[in-house]
Amino acid sequence: MHRFFISPENWNSGALALGGSEAHHARDVLRMRVGEKVVLFNGRGREITAEIVDLGSDEIRLRKLHEAEAPPLQCRIVLGQAIPKGKNMDLIVQKAVEIGASEIAPIISDRTIVHVDSKSAGQKQSKWQQIAVEAAKQCGQNWLPHVHAPRKLSEFLSVAREKPFDLQLIGSLQPGAHHLKKVLADYSSEHQHRPESVLMLVGPEGDFTPAELALARRHGCQPITLGPIILRVETAAIYCLSILSYELLI
Repeated sequence: MHRFFISPENWNSGALALGGSEAHHARDVLRMRVGEKVVLFNGRGREITAEIVDLGSDEIRLRKLHEAEAPPLQCRIVLGQAIPKGKNMDLIVQKAVEIGASEIAPIISDRTIVHVDSKSAGQKQSKWQQIAVEAAKQCGQNWLPHVHAPRKLSEFLSVAREKPFDLQLIGSLQPGAHHLKKVLADYSSEHQHRPESVLMLVGPEGDFTPAELALARRHGCQPITLGPIILRVETAAIYCLSILSYELLI
């Protein structure tokens, strides 16, 4: 069945309706008809199987057939991703949703090539949040990650202190970085449980600068190595999230 997103503020299980772009997609693109069944989700774990009862010009009204709730993810994994060039950020956002990230924070690093000002930051945030919605619709993820507005690393780390993480990591090509497997094992051994919240910072092409790495370390981030092979930005993000998902979400 086709899946459609209704934002939490518009979620009303007693009076279900699709409006805006979701109604357009169902009516004009998918050519859905009265009597067909769909799945609705609100990005906060709630899911409803419903039947189309009316195809109005402004909205599509539905009748609830079944409602379910998915439990929250076992670990809050936040990806802090330095914005790469081209459309690689689109791919990273999509895969982060599929793998199980709770939040995605685009970072404007010293080596970020893409120009981001106050106007374009809002536009990019909206675009990436919509990519996250589409990815969640496709992969069956009922917990929709929040995509933050792009901000500089220093600003992001300052804001992140307001909601501390159990574990903070930063990918690094510098000597002395530890393997992710060892860092996770050491944490579990010391605390007798797995971390319930993890920040994973991934740099741009050419890695974070030494100054940025030093800043992250002062904020409690542990440098980790991703192995002897230098990975592309999008590969590094997927690699780190996949390991964290395997170790902490299953």
